[in-house]
Amino acid sequence: MPMGLGTSAYPWGMGDSPAVSILLPVRDAGAWLGQCRASLERQRVADHEIVAVNDGSTDGSAELLDAWARADRRVRVLSPGRVGLVAALNLGLAACQAEIVARIDADDVAHPRWLERCLERFGADPAAAVVSCRVRFFPRSRLGRGFVLYERWLNGLVEHGEMERERFVESPLPHPGTLYRRHTVLHMGGYREGEWPEDHELWLRLFEAGVRFAKVPEPLLFQREHGARLTRTDPRYGTRAFLRLKARYLVRGPLAGGRPAVLWGAGPTGRRLASELAGNGALLEAFVDIDPRKIGRRVRDLPVLPPESVPALAADGAVILAAVASRGARRLI
Repeated sequence: MPMGLGTSAYPWGMGDSPAVSILLPVRDAGAWLGQCRASLERQRVADHEIVAVNDGSTDGSAELLDAWARADRRVRVLSPGRVGLVAALNLGLAACQAEIVARIDADDVAHPRWLERCLERFGADPAAAVVSCRVRFFPRSRLGRGFVLYERWLNGLVEHGEMERERFVESPLPHPGTLYRRHTVLHMGGYREGEWPEDHELWLRLFEAGVRFAKVPEPLLFQREHGARLTRTDPRYGTRAFLRLKARYLVRGPLAGGRPAVLWGAGPTGRRLASELAGNGALLEAFVDIDPRKIGRRVRDLPVLPPESVPALAADGAVILAAVASRGARRLI
């Protein structure tokens, strides 16, 4: 019998609580909700609940959710009106009964073994508070080369140390597809509203607190790419917002205690990051660039130095930050 059918096979699903709570915010997702529902109904871990938060949908999603709840007692629907994604996530998180919470979006599709494999990873690594998986974006015909490269980079980060090392590049794990311990996230304050991507901010906060991350090296979540995704339409997921967030946590982390920063890259990305870092009180020492036209000049009243200067700068305690947008340039640095 598949693990999770009937009585819970997991230590978290004891008493009246299920093994896992699936947190599902919904905003005008009627076109895709049926596929998401079907994928959750196929989960090999049947000992789960679904906490769906209808964030003021006007496209018929509310009716679909209500019909789902009538057909499946594991489904609970919260209807707070239009409150926004972060508030919807926090309302849903507070309503979850299980210790393990699994995130999915209404336009995504889960592999039948998504919950099973991630719960097994928790069992194999009891110190982990966050467990994610590899993802595959679809439909492939809509993906540009940049998105394909991002998927490859994201799926290449499996071990805790790899995700921690790369956390300032982009979000090192996807939000949909990730499971976490409810008490850990609640203890850290839940999701925070701000001018930044709420998931990446949460991961940075957890890494800062020393929380352990893990990832199942299998594609168990299929994330739909379309023009209406918040990542495409909301400025909180734009380049400037990511730089603002990174600067905030760089100053609290690697640059804490007044360690000076040297930005490798005196182009637009480097200058924007320098502006955000300065706004957060960081001490900026210099730029580094390979462009001979920039070397010897001053940018933001800081010298632009050649790459040969980096060993001495690092030896003096400076933190070298790669701030380049060209594909492959960061790895070359």
